[in-house]
Formats: sequence, C-alpha cells, structure tokens
Amino acid sequence: MDENFGRYAAHLAWRSRIAAKRWTRRAIFIAGSVVVGATAVLMARMADGAQHLFKHFLFLAPHAPLVITPLGFGLAALLVRHVFPNSQGSGIPQAIAALRIDDQAARTPLVSLRVAFGKIIVMTLGLLCGASTGREGPTVQVGAAIMFALGRYSPYRQAGFLLAGAAAGIAAAFNTPLAGIVFGIEEMSRSFESRTSGLIVGAVIAAGLTSLALVGNYSYFGSTSATLPFGVAWIAVFVCAVAGGLMGGTFILILALFAGALPGRAGAAIKSRPVVFAMICGLGVALCGLNGDASIFGTGYSQARTVVHADGAIDYWFAPLKFIATTLSAISGIPGGIFSPSLSIGAGLASALSLAFPHVPLGALALIGMVSYLTGVVQAPITSFVIVSEMTNDHAMMIPLMAAALVANGVSKLLSREGLYHRLAKNFLPAAGGAAIAGPPAANSRGLVR
Repeated sequence: MDENFGRYAAHLAWRSRIAAKRWTRRAIFIAGSVVVGATAVLMARMADGAQHLFKHFLFLAPHAPLVITPLGFGLAALLVRHVFPNSQGSGIPQAIAALRIDDQAARTPLVSLRVAFGKIIVMTLGLLCGASTGREGPTVQVGAAIMFALGRYSPYRQAGFLLAGAAAGIAAAFNTPLAGIVFGIEEMSRSFESRTSGLIVGAVIAAGLTSLALVGNYSYFGSTSATLPFGVAWIAVFVCAVAGGLMGGTFILILALFAGALPGRAGAAIKSRPVVFAMICGLGVALCGLNGDASIFGTGYSQARTVVHADGAIDYWFAPLKFIATTLSAISGIPGGIFSPSLSIGAGLASALSLAFPHVPLGALALIGMVSYLTGVVQAPITSFVIVSEMTNDHAMMIPLMAAALVANGVSKLLSREGLYHRLAKNFLPAAGGAAIAGPPAANSRGLVR
C-alpha cells in the first residue's frame, strides 16, 4: 500500500512539474506576443512620424534631399557597421537564418535585443532622410528578437518562439492575421508542423489583439470593391504577372550580386569604403525623388493607395523610379524593409500597364500588380495574394490574384531559383555546418545582408 502510494505521489509530482513548465511557457509566450504587437504599433508611428518630418523638409527646401539623404545614408551605414551589426537590410533573412541554427549562442547575434533596438532606431533614421524602405520587414526581425529574449525563460521550443515572433510581427505590422500565419508557415519555416502552427496562431492572435486595442480595426490600404470581368480582361493578369515576375527576379539578382563581393576594382572600392558607397546610393535615391513624385521617398504607401482607389493622377514613371530608389536603398546596407516599397512598385507597374489595358479597372489592375511584383521578389505566392487580399478586404479578386501569384512565381524562378529572403539568409550561415557568425561580419564590409 505504502509502495503504491509512493509511486502515485512521485507520478503526481512529475506531472505537476510538466504542467508547471507548460503553463510557464504559455504565459511567457502570450506576454511576448503582446509586446510584439505593441512594438509593431510603435514602429509604425515612428515610421509615419519620420516620413512626415521628411516631407516637411521637402516643403521648406525642395532640394534638401541632395544633402539630407546622402548624409543620412552614410550615418545609418556607420551605425550598422560599428554600433548595431546584423541590423542591416530588412531583417527577415536574419530571422530565417536564426531559425536554421541549432546553437543557442550562435543565434544571439542575429536576433538579440541590441539588434532589435538598433533596427528600430536606424530604420527610422533611414525614413527620416528619405530612404525608399519599409517597416514591415524590420518588424519581423524585431518580433523574433523579442520572443527570442523572452523564450530564454521557457522550458520548451526556443525555435518555435522565434517563428511565432516573426509571424506576429508581420501580422501586427499590416493588421493581417491570416497573412501572418501564412507568412510564418510558407516563408519563414517553409514547412507545416502541427505543434509549431499552434504557436504561430497564438502569437498572431495576441499580437493582433494588442494592435487592435491600440490603433483600432483598419485595412492597410482601405476596403476596395475592385473586380475583374471574366474574358479578355484576364489577359492583363498574365501580362502583369510576367512583368512583375521579371522585375522581381531582377531585383533578387541585383541584391544577391551586391551581397557578395563584387569582382574587380568596383568591388574592392565598395568593400574599403562602405560608408561612402552608402552615401552615393543616398544621392541616387535623392535624384530619383527629385525627378519623380515626392512619394518616391519613403515607403510609397500613399502612392500605392492612390492607385488602388484610382483617386488621383497616374504617374507612369513612378514604377521605374521607385524600383531604382528601392534597389539603391537595399544595396546601401542601411536597415529597412522591402514589403511596402514592393507593393508600391507593383501598383506603379499596374499604372504603366493601364495604357495597354484601358478597359481594365485600375483598382483591380493595381492589386494584380502588387501581388505579381511582391511574388517575384519573395517567391512566396500564397503569402503574397493573401496579404494583398487581406490588406484591401477584397475577396472578389482572390482568383485573379492567385493566378497572378503563380505565374509571377514561375517567371521569377527562371531568373533566381530562390526567393530574396532565403537567398540572402545564406550569408548569415557558416560555410559549413556549425555555429553562425558570432560577431560583426567580415566578408561583406558594407553590411548589406551579413
């Protein structure tokens, strides 16, 4: 009798310890998701404030970007190299690389709180000086860093915390919970695991509720009722998808080229003078902005929204100028995402193609263009059409958006077998298996992606 009671007591104690660990993990997980949601809102407001201030500079001195933008790019590159290493670029490649690394200590340089803090500060600096970047990609790295830091106190699944933090970041940034889940599964993990999916959904819910409580319910581009008539108008889907896939694939090739060591004297000059190179890129962005619409600077959100709702004059030069400005901002090595600029480039592409398809509603063509170019860059077709559909609350366009995403994905793969984020993530991994880079990277001195 005493022996059976002892066994039962031991079993009960063991079960209690397991339950305590599970509830501890869940409590930490929920708290982390709430912090991610609040941080995403903070980053959105800081980004909006920085862009508003930059527009004020433009109003006071229209040619101010010729000075402000190069100097801002140079300062941002300097901070990335010497103060906040691994904060450069969009941040999504760093989060993907951290997921692929098993060693806890090796993950830390990629998703530490120091990196997250630097990401927020230097990303805001970039937008303050007119960089053609977004905040959504950086929110992914910041979300992963927050969950990584809190996950240290959790008994189970540290990698699951990273994945959930990244998904929560994108969901809170766009206010698109479904897209956050799809992004976590398709783009971040590239697989579906039932246990991990529960973490992702839970994180998206907690972060989304936090964002909802702070800023209310909203659609990123507002609600639209665009439709695409069945018939000849569907030719526009194919043409737009091919164009978006080619442009997206070209963008991947350019960034991949600059992520490695360029051959010859040009490569040596860039490697030895990364801050000067960043300033040259900033000057290029300034020239693009001064020769085009003022929305060439910053995220491009306002221009994309104008095209989606067809309530403004069409700027046919917006897409190529925004593409050049975004490319220069990306290869300069300063922190900043490409989600918002990619959506605006896609909308601009649709504006240009509207000349060939005057009978296709511009709003519908804009959604197709956004999905096409975004898919061409990230090669995550499901994420692309879900995020655009959810951002505009337009379910009538779901089938055309799916078709455009599939075509654009296939065309982009003709130029690059991997999407941008996964291709750049390799630069954060060791040449052979083992630990990741534990300090400031040396192979790419200007800090584009490493």
